[in-house]
Amino acid sequence: MSDAPLIRHLGLAPYEPTWRAMQRFTDERDSSTPDEIWFVEHPPVFTLGLNASREHVLRPGDIPVVQIDRGGQVTYHGPGQLVVYPLIDLRRHPLGVRELVMALENAVIAYAAELGVAAASSRTAPGVYVDGAKLASVGLRIRRGASYHGLALNVSLDLTPFERINVCGHPGLAVTRLADHAPRLAGPGAMDAAAGALTPHLFRQLKFEPVDSGPDYSAINTDLQAVNSR
Repeated sequence: MSDAPLIRHLGLAPYEPTWRAMQRFTDERDSSTPDEIWFVEHPPVFTLGLNASREHVLRPGDIPVVQIDRGGQVTYHGPGQLVVYPLIDLRRHPLGVRELVMALENAVIAYAAELGVAAASSRTAPGVYVDGAKLASVGLRIRRGASYHGLALNVSLDLTPFERINVCGHPGLAVTRLADHAPRLAGPGAMDAAAGALTPHLFRQLKFEPVDSGPDYSAINTDLQAVNSR
C-alpha cells in the first residue's frame, strides 16, 4: 500500500489550463512529491486523444475542440460530469498502466453498485458501461513514470453534446449518467455527493492505505489559480 494522496477539489475549471497544470505538476515532481487526486468539472469541451481522428467530431458547433496528449479518441466534458485526475508516481506504486485503468473502472463499478446500479467494464474498450451505454470514460498519459489525465464519470450532465461526436471513436455508442439510474443524483449537491462517495472506492482500488485503517479523506478546496501558483 502507498501513502494516501492529497485530494484537491478544483470546482468548475477551464479544461486547457487544468491540463497544463497537470503537465507542469508531472514535470516538476520528484521522488518525494506526494501523489494527488484532483476532482473537477469542466465547461463544455470536446477533447481528442493524441492519435485521435477528427472524423469522429461530427458537429462541434459552438463547443471548442482541444487536441491533447492522452490516449483514446474523442469525448465530451461538461458541467455535471465528475472528472478525476490521479497524479500518481507509478515508479513507487504497486500498479502498472493496465492495472491503473482497471482500478479506475472498478472504483466506478463499486460506487455504482452502492447506488444499486449494475455497471461493468469492457474487454474491447476502456470505460464503464450500464446496459451497453457508456457511463464513464478512462484516458491516461504516463510521463516521467507518472500518470495524469484520468476518469470522466457522467453524474448529472446534459448528454445531448455526445450526439455531436462518435463517442470514443465508436459510431452510435450510447451514453448514460448516474442521475438516470439513481434519481437522488439529479439534484443540488450531486457532484459533491458523488465525489465523496467515490473517494473510498478510489483509495481501495488504487491501493492506497486500506479503507479499514481509517485514511484521511479530507480534501482541499483549491481554485486552479492556487494550483498553478504552488
